[in-house]
Amino acid sequence: MTALAAGTRTVVVEARGLNAGYGAVPVVTDLDMQVRAGEIVCLVGSNGAGKTTSLLTLAGELSPQGGQVVWRGRTERMSLDRRARDGLRFVTEERSIFPTLTTAENLRLGGGSPQRALELFPELEPLLKRPARLLSGGEQQMLTLARALSGNPVALFADELSLGLAPKIVTRLLDAVQAAARSGVAVLLVEQHVRQALQVSDRGYVMRRGRVELEGTAADLLERIDEIEASYLSAGHEDRPERKGTAR
Repeated sequence: MTALAAGTRTVVVEARGLNAGYGAVPVVTDLDMQVRAGEIVCLVGSNGAGKTTSLLTLAGELSPQGGQVVWRGRTERMSLDRRARDGLRFVTEERSIFPTLTTAENLRLGGGSPQRALELFPELEPLLKRPARLLSGGEQQMLTLARALSGNPVALFADELSLGLAPKIVTRLLDAVQAAARSGVAVLLVEQHVRQALQVSDRGYVMRRGRVELEGTAADLLERIDEIEASYLSAGHEDRPERKGTAR
C-alpha cells in the first residue's frame, strides 16, 4: 500500500495515549496506533510485551486506564459485545468453536453467510456434518476464521491466529486475511510468526515492556528483522533499555 493510499483510507480503530492493564499498574502505557480500512497492521513483541492486553483493550474487552480508544470515529467506551454488533470480529488464540455442534451449525451461528464461509474455506464443505470437536486444530481455526469473515466485518482482530498450526495451514489462514483486507476490512494481527506476519502486513508496531519501541511499514521492518529479533523479540533482552524509534 502506498503512503498516499493509506492516507486516504478511513481510520477504523485508533489508540491515543492508551494505558491498559488488569490492576493498578498499567501493562501498556502511552500506546498510539491506528488501523485503517483495507490494511493489515501487525503488533509484535516478545511474551509479556503487552500485545494481547493492547488487543483486548482496543476490542473493548478491557476498559482503558487512561487515554482513548477511538472506534469508527467515536471515543465513547464500548464493550466487546457492542463493537461486535458494530462490525468487529475478534479471533482469540483459543479455538472459538461450539464443540458439540456440527461444522454447519457453527457456521450458522456466526451471523454471516455459510455459503460465503465455504467460498473462503472450501476445505470445510466435506466436514459440515462433523462435530466441531472432531476437527483438527487447523480445521477448527479455519472454521473460526470463516465464521468471523463470512459476515463482511468492518474490522478483524486476530490474536495468535497461527498458534500451534502447521505452516501450510498458517499460509491458508493468512491468505484469507489478505483477501479480507483487499475487500476493505481493517485487520489487526498479533502473531508469533513475525516474519510471516510482516510479509502479509502493510505496517507494523514492535512492542517491548508495554510500549511501542519501533514502528514503520512492513517492508521497512523486514529490512531490520535481524535487529528486531535480537533486540525486541528475545525474552533475554526484555529488561534492557532501548531507545524508541521509527523504522525508515
